[in-house]
Amino acid sequence: MLNVAAALDRLGELAASPTVSRLAAAFEEAGHELALVGGPVRDAFLGRDVHDLDFTTDATPDEILAIVKPIAEAHWDIGRQFGTIGAKVAGETVEITTYRADTYDGASRKPEVVFGDNLEGDLVRRDFTVNSLALRLPRIELVDPSGGVEDLMAGVLRTPSAPEVSFGDDPLRMLRAARFASQLGFEVEEGTRAAISALAPEIARISAERVKDELSKLLLTAAPRRGIRLLVDAGLADLVLPEVPALRLERDEHHRHKDVYEHSLTVLEQAIDYETSRGNLDSPDLVVRLAALLHDIGKPRTRRLEGKGVVTFHHHDVVGAKLARKRLRELRFDNDTIDAVARLIELHLRFFGYTDASWTDAAVRRYVRDAGDQLERLHILSRADVTTRNRRKADMLSFAYDDLEERIAELAAKEELEAVRPELDGAQIMRTLGIAPGPVVGEAYRFLLDVRLDEGPIGEDAARDRLLTWWAAREA
Repeated sequence: MLNVAAALDRLGELAASPTVSRLAAAFEEAGHELALVGGPVRDAFLGRDVHDLDFTTDATPDEILAIVKPIAEAHWDIGRQFGTIGAKVAGETVEITTYRADTYDGASRKPEVVFGDNLEGDLVRRDFTVNSLALRLPRIELVDPSGGVEDLMAGVLRTPSAPEVSFGDDPLRMLRAARFASQLGFEVEEGTRAAISALAPEIARISAERVKDELSKLLLTAAPRRGIRLLVDAGLADLVLPEVPALRLERDEHHRHKDVYEHSLTVLEQAIDYETSRGNLDSPDLVVRLAALLHDIGKPRTRRLEGKGVVTFHHHDVVGAKLARKRLRELRFDNDTIDAVARLIELHLRFFGYTDASWTDAAVRRYVRDAGDQLERLHILSRADVTTRNRRKADMLSFAYDDLEERIAELAAKEELEAVRPELDGAQIMRTLGIAPGPVVGEAYRFLLDVRLDEGPIGEDAARDRLLTWWAAREA
């Protein structure tokens, strides 16, 4: 239950902090209004840590700069055209924005953003009522023109104005609804949800970069399942991440298979649990979460109905990696993220062969070599991919992966597995064979690397003998 009195106490403490009090005094002395607005006020009510300090004021950008310069360690005006000035005050980074008001032409509902002259008008143009709260400074007066406190108490996301107007202002707010639903654990109000479904095509107006940023923020929440469900159920995912709703494969009475969509959401949740509990990655980790959500997106393309009620998805790992690479590229993810996610999807089935037959040391080495710097993430994804309700099978797979990780650790300790190299480098290969630089040097290097992976260290002399034998057979 939301404790309003405790929230007001927290807001009072925040207002008394060096950064906030110094800014409040400076703006009051200059004859201008100042209010702490949005996320910091919301999070104080929810008892969450406050990280970003956002302020709004009746001062123009030039006036904001004149006020903050004398008290700031640094300042910047990169958002000046939108009325925003950034600064570092008492060691904290803040953003201060001039009141804004939107006007609509009544036909296209495309807003023209202009500076406003009052706090209430600024608040009602914001995305959701729970973010439309402000604390006037320095007198500490809560301003809530759209019932944000009541919605906080009810755990509801609702737009301050008609949702059609709000989403017409900025269609990205539809994705933000999904993100805040996950971040805060709130339900989206029925009318707001209906407007998202009706206006979903408007997301095409938003750049791929902004969509990517909002999807990433959603995935990086502690529990993204709720938000992903909203995107899928409202039809928004069909436009920004269509491979996810496509996982809801059709069923029939003869061919049965695991619900791939629900399975993928469960894998995502389990991957988050492993990511945080293992402690070997900086958490939250976007690559792990993207790979978990998308690891089976190749299944709709590879689904085959076989005899006796069997459904197969042969090579869905390879197909899924290609689809993920294409989608993430279109969303303007960076190349490192794309490569890492695609690699994990391509390798996510590899472990299951470990339970079918005993792997040799060579097979373990290849698993590590192929995973490269994604090994820890592959550990997480492989473990998270076990969602069977059969406890005996789940325990068997868990024990098998424990065994695999133990063998990797043992081999790494004995052979420095992560830096496996043939005994001979390129220069030694050329001297031994009496050849010049060229493609054949690479062939020889790969041959010796396979020997190293299959047999472990054999020493330089033995490696030369093997190389010469290989060379003679090649030249024959």
